[in-house]
Amino acid sequence: MKLVVGLGNPGKKYDRTRHNVGFDVVDRCADELNISIDQSKFKGLITEARIGSEKVMFLKPMTYMNLSGEAIGEITRYYQLAPDDVLVIYDDLDLPPGKIRLRQKGGHGGHNGIRSTIQHLGTESFNRIRIGIGRPAPGESVTNHVLGSFSPDERTAVNEAVQQAADAVQAWGGQSFKQVMNDYNS
Repeated sequence: MKLVVGLGNPGKKYDRTRHNVGFDVVDRCADELNISIDQSKFKGLITEARIGSEKVMFLKPMTYMNLSGEAIGEITRYYQLAPDDVLVIYDDLDLPPGKIRLRQKGGHGGHNGIRSTIQHLGTESFNRIRIGIGRPAPGESVTNHVLGSFSPDERTAVNEAVQQAADAVQAWGGQSFKQVMNDYNS
């Protein structure tokens, strides 16, 4: 079994904000697989599906971004998942809006949701899809930037990135993550 986690903050207040692009990808996957992410368990909303021959759990932590690792840690311990069976999707300030990057390991890069995930998994070695949200404008705080909405031009680019990331998730159902990285990193 594989686990796909989209990071974000719960509640209408945060819908479609920069910090919630991980939720957006999981929602896109659910739409394409014709499933609902509506079961409350493991401090999050979960569902499962089949992608090819692979059973895949989807998780949207409801702990708020900074405590995302609590939900991820609970579900991975319960199902005894190896870190390489986990894929975490999240926003990245250091990539321009709409750019995606896939990695198999790394540090938290200042991202509190990833910091929490590393803490609760006990490793930096887990699969990731980072979606670019760009840096704040001069004088704008990082908090206001990540909790803000995309401009129309950014939204167009980010919608394309969300689709690319959802396609990468689907590809992971039948390929190694290394192959998916080769196909989706540009």
